[in-house]
Amino acid sequence: MSQPHQPQQPKKSKKAAAQEALISPPWFPDAQWHLRTLGVIYGVLIVAYFGISHALSRLPKPYQLRRIPMEMTPWLHPGGKVHLPEEQLKAPPDDAPAATTKK
Repeated sequence: MSQPHQPQQPKKSKKAAAQEALISPPWFPDAQWHLRTLGVIYGVLIVAYFGISHALSRLPKPYQLRRIPMEMTPWLHPGGKVHLPEEQLKAPPDDAPAATTKK
């Protein structure tokens, strides 16, 4: 039961193997690889955004995200720009009566 005779291939030296590895063509990403990679990155970012938003909304009262009043940022109002009267936009005067305190 002898095996059929196979011609022996010459063994490569380490130097020849290293040279062959250097000669092999480098890998370049194609368009499909870029689209898949960007899809994964965007997917992770979207899931992270909604996950963090949900986690922050469940924090106890003093740490929750605050609602900014419309008077401070009228450009953020969902109905579009809201123009407030000039009296509402001004700061109170310095000589305004202070809140009464009980002694």
